[in-house]
Amino acid sequence: MMRDDVRGELSLAEFAQSVNLSVWRLCHIFKSDVGMPPIRYLRLLRMERAKDLLESSFLSVKEIAYQVGLNDESHFVRDFKSTYGYSPALYRSHFRNNGSDKSDNGHTGSGNKSNLRQQIAQVAKQSILPSLHVLVYMFSYLN
Repeated sequence: MMRDDVRGELSLAEFAQSVNLSVWRLCHIFKSDVGMPPIRYLRLLRMERAKDLLESSFLSVKEIAYQVGLNDESHFVRDFKSTYGYSPALYRSHFRNNGSDKSDNGHTGSGNKSNLRQQIAQVAKQSILPSLHVLVYMFSYLN
């Protein structure tokens, strides 16, 4: 559900209520299955989607921020830069000049960012463990 719509306006309370869990219990299950809290996971999904849009579209940075669910462009730029080490505009320029994703090469302090990207990729590849699949299925069934 989170991967399908990163713009989602569903709050944790609404999500927890839809699967008949407390917010605390939902966060606990999510973190034990995914390895990070739901809000952090959503932020990482948004940044991955933004990166894909920067690589594959001609949308402005402001339009991309809106596409990933962030209405404040400066907030989006700050989050993107903290995730990838470059501002969205610089990342796009770098990607287009090199023709591939080499944003972490030669950037000081990129070890943590690279590790974070690997963590996102691992979560995406493994999908979410069965207990979350059940929660997502139940929520999507209710809507």
